[in-house]
Amino acid sequence: MDSYKNWFFTKCGAMVKKTFIAIILARGGSKGVKNKNMVKIKNKPLIYWSIKACLNSKKIKSVWVSSDNDKILNYSKKCGADTIKRPKKYSSDESSSESAWLHAVKLLDDENLTYSEIIGLQATSPLRNKSDLDNACKFYTKYKYDSLFTALKISDHFIWKKKGKKLLSNYNFKKRPRRQKIEDKFLENGSFYIFNKKKFLEFKNRLFGKIGIYLMSKINSFQIDDYEDIQLLKKLAGER
Repeated sequence: MDSYKNWFFTKCGAMVKKTFIAIILARGGSKGVKNKNMVKIKNKPLIYWSIKACLNSKKIKSVWVSSDNDKILNYSKKCGADTIKRPKKYSSDESSSESAWLHAVKLLDDENLTYSEIIGLQATSPLRNKSDLDNACKFYTKYKYDSLFTALKISDHFIWKKKGKKLLSNYNFKKRPRRQKIEDKFLENGSFYIFNKKKFLEFKNRLFGKIGIYLMSKINSFQIDDYEDIQLLKKLAGER
């Protein structure tokens, strides 16, 4: 009877349990900041904070770090993560995150690791609340999303761009709207993504199907791109 019940729920798509794993991308090279993923924040390398967040999650079954750099891989093992050696062709400035996640998924499938959903993290976004990962997994499951991205809600951006010698605005500067009247927009903060493994292999993109947004605060959305960001992050982390 139990086997029939399992078959029924699987076939009908009802109450199928989702199993999450985390794949953290952390290559050795970086254009903006040299050895960015090993830069110390509160006496710990940047990669540590993403590994720690995943290991503390109640929803994540296993944590994997994909890198081309042996120093990062060895340190990740000491922290308790499993590791994936990423080939150079998936680790250049031109390589997409999708190519690295695809490489990782194919290796894990060869190892017969059982899971249904992937949490793709960026090590450059270390300021997550300890509950963000678990709450996002619950949100993703509850609303039956196929993929999800984390974002910051923005409503006060007055944007200008140059077109030749002209300056163009995205609003009527002659009749400036009140900030509260501006339509809300959602900025991907790059902290992490969640996506279904099977459909990811089909679309080869992190976002597809029914897409969800998990909102994070401005501080927790902070991302490192350059040396100035590192100095700001150290101040934020110190005060927190």
